[in-house]
Amino acid sequence: MHHLKSLYDLVVVGGGPGGFSAAVAGARRGLSVILIERYGFLGGMATSGLVNPFMPFKLKGKNLTSGIFNELIDRLQKEGALSKRQMEFDDEKLKSILDEMLQEAGCDVLLHSYFTGCELSGGKINSITVVNKSGSMKIKGKIFVDSTGDGDLSAAAGAKIQLGRSEDNLCQPMTLCFRIGGVKKGLTRGQVARNLNKILDAAKKKGEVDQPREDVLCFDTLIPGCYHFNTTRVVKKSGVNGLELSEAEFEGRRQVKELFNLFRKKSPYFAASYLMKIACQIGVRETRRVLGNYVITEKDVISGRKFPDGISRCNYPVDIHNPAGSGTVIKRVKAGTYYEIPFRCLVPKGLENLLVGSRCISSTHAAHSSFRVMPYVSGFGEACGIAAALALKENIPPCKVDGKKVKAEIFRLG
Repeated sequence: MHHLKSLYDLVVVGGGPGGFSAAVAGARRGLSVILIERYGFLGGMATSGLVNPFMPFKLKGKNLTSGIFNELIDRLQKEGALSKRQMEFDDEKLKSILDEMLQEAGCDVLLHSYFTGCELSGGKINSITVVNKSGSMKIKGKIFVDSTGDGDLSAAAGAKIQLGRSEDNLCQPMTLCFRIGGVKKGLTRGQVARNLNKILDAAKKKGEVDQPREDVLCFDTLIPGCYHFNTTRVVKKSGVNGLELSEAEFEGRRQVKELFNLFRKKSPYFAASYLMKIACQIGVRETRRVLGNYVITEKDVISGRKFPDGISRCNYPVDIHNPAGSGTVIKRVKAGTYYEIPFRCLVPKGLENLLVGSRCISSTHAAHSSFRVMPYVSGFGEACGIAAALALKENIPPCKVDGKKVKAEIFRLG
């Protein structure tokens, strides 16, 4: 029988793109690693949130992303689980690819396990507590990575936290993704979107529906006659408030039902359609941001700023879905370029053995709206795994690791 270790080199909380990449990167460098995930499968928003496709991660035909994400793309492609443009993917096949990569790397994994707290002495985390079917368990580690997306571990450890936009702490709205099958085949995504947008506009003008979003956002899938929708909008609810998150799930499903019934009734393309799948959890764009040794800003993003310790390269625009209602603000990164995320953004102030490997790294509300997408978050996690290995090798805390070394390693692989 397999037993857990009494002390791990690296403890990663959250098995989304960031946490998965942190765990694999650490284990491949010889660390003993345990990954904690609340669901019965890995992938975070890519699987539980049904977020699809990957947002753009190429510039002039080349991947901006680093080793592990590129490997994931290759594996999806080999399994026939990726579209030609390498964006749409099969989330069910992704689950088993993530399992295989973790097992090959030699990680211990605890699924169905919920992080509940941590123990500290000084600015150092000694252990975390998780709850699962065995009851409450304590897991000790030398280095910890917060890949919860919401900064749960960082907040519990007393890190400095910012929430939402500065004027009222409202976060970007949540979206419950869903898929509709049985749509008329042979149409382009543009034809479908134009048809549905006309229908939604008319229904909103007549007051027949209650939908805060201004348009219908639909994507192709790998299945003919099946479309993916990232189009519900739940505003003024917090993803880190238990009651509000529950209310958001109810509201999300109400909107899905209303939209599906509207499309089926009014669009000739959807006459024989069926509701194929609703994500098992609402998609959360933004909650806490953990204040680190550098705060990346909107200006850094749009100007395409580079950093000596830039561990992730991004060119996705500032993309702010209105926290209070309808409308979306888009501001593009300077044409033909990308910006970098400095390693310092992954290092929380005042905690010596914690790194952040998810969308809640140190930034402003506007900058966060650009790098929060899955390909780049995978790079944050990979940087954490590399930095943990460097810290243990050099016998220094991860907060003292030279970000330039992490950058050199991550782009050697990329």
